Amino acid sequence: MRPLPLPDPGTPPLSSAARLLTWQAWRQRDVLVKAVTAGTVSLLGAASAPLLLGRAVDSGLASGFGGELFLWCGWMLVAAVAIVVSGVFSHTYDVENWLRASFSFTTLVGQKATRTGHAVTQKLPTGEVVAAVANDALRAGDMFAMSGRFVGGVLAYAAAAGYLLWQNLALGLVVALGIPVVAAVLGLLVRPLQRRQQTHRESVGRLTALGSDTVSGLRILRGIGGEEVFSGRYARQSQEVRRRGVQVAGVQSVLDGLQVLLPGLLGALVLWLGARAVVRGELTSGELVTYYGYTAFLAWPVQMATQMLQASTNAVVSARKILGVLRVDEATPQAATPSADPPSGSDLVDHASGLVLAPGEVVALVCPDPDVSAAVATRLGRFDDAAEAGTPVTLGGVPLAALDKEALRHRVVVSEATPHLFSGILGEQLDARGRAGEAELTAAILAADARDVLDSVPGGLTGELPEKGRSLSGGQRQRVALARALLTDPEILVLVEPTSAVDAHTEARIAERVAEVRRGRTTLVVTASPLVLDHVDRVRLLSPAGRVVATGTHAELLARRDDDGARYRAVVGRSMAEPDPGTTLEGAAR
Repeated sequence: MRPLPLPDPGTPPLSSAARLLTWQAWRQRDVLVKAVTAGTVSLLGAASAPLLLGRAVDSGLASGFGGELFLWCGWMLVAAVAIVVSGVFSHTYDVENWLRASFSFTTLVGQKATRTGHAVTQKLPTGEVVAAVANDALRAGDMFAMSGRFVGGVLAYAAAAGYLLWQNLALGLVVALGIPVVAAVLGLLVRPLQRRQQTHRESVGRLTALGSDTVSGLRILRGIGGEEVFSGRYARQSQEVRRRGVQVAGVQSVLDGLQVLLPGLLGALVLWLGARAVVRGELTSGELVTYYGYTAFLAWPVQMATQMLQASTNAVVSARKILGVLRVDEATPQAATPSADPPSGSDLVDHASGLVLAPGEVVALVCPDPDVSAAVATRLGRFDDAAEAGTPVTLGGVPLAALDKEALRHRVVVSEATPHLFSGILGEQLDARGRAGEAELTAAILAADARDVLDSVPGGLTGELPEKGRSLSGGQRQRVALARALLTDPEILVLVEPTSAVDAHTEARIAERVAEVRRGRTTLVVTASPLVLDHVDRVRLLSPAGRVVATGTHAELLARRDDDGARYRAVVGRSMAEPDPGTTLEGAAR
């Protein structure tokens, strides 16, 4: 089995669910062929058992215990060994087919979610994206897991039906026509089942979205006393999911019942006609045993066909949901033909604001409206092409949208104000690019003044960080995110409010250490904190309209006596007047 998931899931077609499933089948055709081969050998071996048993019975009745009887018994033993061995391989390849397809769809959805940025959450509820990975990818894989046994069952059915037609035309016609009739009747239930499954799936997606939103906002809900309201909404949606599930189960139960009843009735008819043929001397006793055996055996291929029909129905429904995610347009699509990368040390220029980041400077960006300065940082990282509104950001004179996106992400890194942490080993979560040693990790933690985090996480760098870093305080999460950003060691680093959640003493240490670490490399810090502004090379003042109106050192801008100086002092003074995040309310009052 090849290591999973595969490094490249490919570029899927987005025209239809059937096209997507066919594309995936072609990509794993090697495993499908193996599964079909093993499944065919296994099912043909099982199909030969009634024939061999009938021949053994006729030989025993005609000649008693002897060489001919033992010969047929030997062939039955060979068939049994073939069934067992091929069954092992069949199961192995079925599982590999399921894993290959499920992992491929999961990887496609995961990559799409990461590449689309905020666009995917604007188009789809979070629960839809989560369900596409946790549920739909697995359901789509079920069809591939059934493929080998299904084809083997079809071939085994064809072989058995051909033999029955050859032995007795009337009985053969009953089987040849009866099985398609059974399949057609079962097929009548597929469309209503598919519609109800679709409705149920949408209800589950809404429930997942509601649950994830409620959990993520639980602290806020407790603060405003809205827990009961939202728990009531979740309960009502849960009941809706239950009701839809019962509707699906109703159709499913009828289908399951007919799946047993109809082949059973057909088998009874075949057995009755066969017994009459024996009485008339048209069949031998052994051949009657063979017909009886095939009566039971043929229900197996029919059951497999029904299961394949159900799996295919579920796969189509799930593929449509997966396509819903894959069809979301990326906020920053890759250029069809990327321009050549500008040389290292090129200027990064935001033409909308007039901000120029010259090579090697540590610059701060100050604005009376923090949202305006944060929007500039977003444009510098090329998180949303629509935000540029016809005024591009350029690197070395080349618009960011024209550059190779992966290369750009390595050259320009933006660390946003809200820290996003992931579960896993702390050292691995800090080293986002997988290239830092213990010394580099320790240096970054020291620069971010995050040594206390090592004490908070049992095991330190080798300890487990829980989901979203919930065991850490807000200030600790922010400092871990800062250390992670520093470890990427990009050509251009943009830090948005990196010290907003820490106390003044910690902020002063971080400001000094980060400036020292990034000295000589292009760095932009979006902040209004004087403790940080004191350590940067230059400060750029943005107007509320988003244009650079003044440039200088922190001391120079404070000393200016024009309108820009007054605006700067107002912003910086407001920052100084804000309560220290590390100070208690009682301490602030004193």
